[in-house]
Amino acid sequence: MDGLRFAFGTLTVLPARITRWDRDAARAGMLWAPLAGLVVGLCSAALGGVFLLLGSGPLLAAVITAAVPAVMTRGLHLDGLADTADGLGSAKPAEDALRVMKQSDIGPFGVIVLLFTLFAQVAALYRLYDEGWAQGAVAAALAATVARLALTHASRTGIPAARPEGLGAMVASTVPVGPAALATGLVLVLCAVAGAVFSPYDAVRHVLAAGAALAAAALLLRRCVRRFGGVTGDVFGAVEETAATAALVALTLG
Repeated sequence: MDGLRFAFGTLTVLPARITRWDRDAARAGMLWAPLAGLVVGLCSAALGGVFLLLGSGPLLAAVITAAVPAVMTRGLHLDGLADTADGLGSAKPAEDALRVMKQSDIGPFGVIVLLFTLFAQVAALYRLYDEGWAQGAVAAALAATVARLALTHASRTGIPAARPEGLGAMVASTVPVGPAALATGLVLVLCAVAGAVFSPYDAVRHVLAAGAALAAAALLLRRCVRRFGGVTGDVFGAVEETAATAALVALTLG
């Protein structure tokens, strides 16, 4: 229960009072992160479906679906994406780049990355909703779940924190490789089952989309660790948004 509270309390706005703030709770919380993502994805899919039923059309439904995760996370992941983009684009030493990321304003790199990320998410969801409500709904749930699984991987042992304080320091290097692999297997099975609702081919396509999302998140994570010396809360947000976007885009292909 401490891990569940940690996951939902840090990754959503849902009323989950965090009862323990230590690395044991953080380890469990990051293993439960995909479940928090699934709940966010189902909420976004449900609201998008309601707008479709009311006749809004797939474009507005896509906008609503993309907006729900932002609302349910207080925009923290999008803010982390923008801050990480500013840090990576600053071309400054690690300590100076980390100071850039801590500033409250958003620089040009952050604005550009944020806009194109949201455009890509809305465009992909529009394409999927255009095929049918079920395709868009499954895509929204899959993207949110896999995006939080990417946070599980970002918390694996061996990945250091860039700062001695903050959420990044609390969760960094807490998740052993074995449990992370088990969580990955469970999520991939869930993706295959969701895709099999449409066809055997879609079962494979959904698993490949999840794999593409995790690969994109891993590349960004590797770059951030090399650039900043470890992970921060902003890096976690950037990893999550990158994985979600990559999953949605991959589902539009093929």
